[in-house]
Amino acid sequence: MIGWQTLFYKEIMRFWSVAFQTVGAPVLTAVLYMLIFGHVLEDHVKVYNSVSYTAFLVPGLVMMSVLQNAFANSSSSLIQSKIMGNLVFVLLTPLGHWSWFVAYVGSSVVRGLAVGAGVMAVTYWFGQPSFAAPLWIIIFAVLGAAMLGALGLIAGLWSEKFDQMAVFQNFVIMPMTFLSGVFYSIHSLPAFWQTVSHLNPFFYIIDGFRYGFFGVSDVSPWLSLGIVGTAFVVVSAIAVNLLRIGYKIRG
Repeated sequence: MIGWQTLFYKEIMRFWSVAFQTVGAPVLTAVLYMLIFGHVLEDHVKVYNSVSYTAFLVPGLVMMSVLQNAFANSSSSLIQSKIMGNLVFVLLTPLGHWSWFVAYVGSSVVRGLAVGAGVMAVTYWFGQPSFAAPLWIIIFAVLGAAMLGALGLIAGLWSEKFDQMAVFQNFVIMPMTFLSGVFYSIHSLPAFWQTVSHLNPFFYIIDGFRYGFFGVSDVSPWLSLGIVGTAFVVVSAIAVNLLRIGYKIRG
């Protein structure tokens, strides 16, 4: 127990020591999205009855921030340690692959939720969404952050330089995040793009999370939970196996 707790604490302090950059900057970015999209589209877009567009936008921005920062935490930690050469100090410890997984994913969840809480605190006053089903909010926030933390582990293990990490983030994470319904309901899309959206697991994370606020969503929250839970198990299994065999970190 002491081993993974120590690594977990190390990872927490790694991002918290530069909280202005790792927590403050994403909150500012989300506020800018809120100011721009909320101001421009408030009177032109209606998604759910009795729900303003600004209120609709708040949960999407919160979850987008959670996902992006959970991924960034584990992926950046690994790639920086590999490039700087200090990963060897963790490899010398008797920590097993499960300890690595719990510590890296756990710290990613903490960072994602910390940023999400900051975004919620700042943007809530713009739209003031209700809390129809708080348990769903917690479930999808934690599950989404854990899934992206595990995906960040895979990206960090696979990447050998920052360019490769940038490719993964710019061509996988960013498109899947922005095409997941953060700024719109998928029912406003043409039939083809609705089908594409239903193939994106990020859509179910955000849609289920949004259900916790309004009690309405594009698909059933139970369906979203099943798909997100399955995706988390698959991604976690891949990450744990890569850690077990020491993929690109052991000679």
